[in-house]
Amino acid sequence: MPQMVPRLQAGSKFQEIVPNSEYFMTTLSEVARRAGCTPATVSNVLRNRGRVGERTRQRVLEAVEALGYQPHLAARALAEGRAPTIALMVSSIANPFYPEFALAVERAARSRGQFLIICNTNEDPQMGRAYLQQIAGTLSEGVLVMNANLDFEDLHQTEARGAPVVLCMWERPLQPPGLPCVAVDFRHAGELAAQHLLELGHRHIGAVVGSKVSGIHAARYEGYIDALRAAGLDAPPERVLHAADTTQGGYRATRELLERDPQLTAIFATNDLPALGALHAAADLGLRVPDDLSVIGITDIQLAQEARPALTTVAVPTVEAAELAVSLLRELIEASPRSSSAAGEPRVCVTSAPKLVVRASTGAPRTG
Repeated sequence: MPQMVPRLQAGSKFQEIVPNSEYFMTTLSEVARRAGCTPATVSNVLRNRGRVGERTRQRVLEAVEALGYQPHLAARALAEGRAPTIALMVSSIANPFYPEFALAVERAARSRGQFLIICNTNEDPQMGRAYLQQIAGTLSEGVLVMNANLDFEDLHQTEARGAPVVLCMWERPLQPPGLPCVAVDFRHAGELAAQHLLELGHRHIGAVVGSKVSGIHAARYEGYIDALRAAGLDAPPERVLHAADTTQGGYRATRELLERDPQLTAIFATNDLPALGALHAAADLGLRVPDDLSVIGITDIQLAQEARPALTTVAVPTVEAAELAVSLLRELIEASPRSSSAAGEPRVCVTSAPKLVVRASTGAPRTG
């Protein structure tokens, strides 16, 4: 027979260590009895649902505070058939942009009474598929997907199981992906970066593209090409390299570009990490930035501000995109039937335009 644990007496030594320990594991029913209402009314007050009179609401809140009640999230999920969490899937948490975006998503989710699960796929589609199968619809009500290398078929299957999916930071607003998404005009970001270098007087520019030719940075490079062509310039193949979207990738690509063409006066990188690598390469080659070489990136991560020299970049609306993504996902979760494709074409929410942020890494090319 299991040993019974005696109820703590007021003033006991243990209670001094654990305040309000006599109310440990207070139940919804106990709150309801103290407030003089039903458990359903307590639940409605805590979740801000239903029509509850103000006097009743105050009694419930006073009872919750007095008893130190904390909702049991697992029990709530079982009772309501829905989890109090959403999931964010990213390809690599080692990329500093993703933690910054995750922080913005977490704040937006918390303001709506939800928690965030972060799923790092390590750029492995099988791991991403496993996350979708094990988390979507069980541990999380819906899924936000950020460049997680997942097949769209897997995402559609996740929707079909009743767990809405929203793509975050989709890079081509005019080409909807067939799934609900929050889009940023990255083509315009690439155009802004190139225009800045051209306005400074640069004509010999190397490009470091942090993805494959048809990868996620393709739209950024297309915007860069648009600006060059508008200025009557072309982009010779020897001045373009596709590299890993990392500091090391940008470092290696910049050194190779400068070896190919020592006349280069500027480097355009499709992301901040390769741009930071370009700064490192310039330092190792004895080049002064921006006197000998200007460098510009895209995104505006925190490290861009902290670099020396500080990195000129094109900032994208990260916080706005996170808030839009969480808001769109909440709408899909609460919709009936719970399928994002049930009401026609999936929604595409477009953020405000990227903005040029000029810092110390760009300047006019040296003459003579």
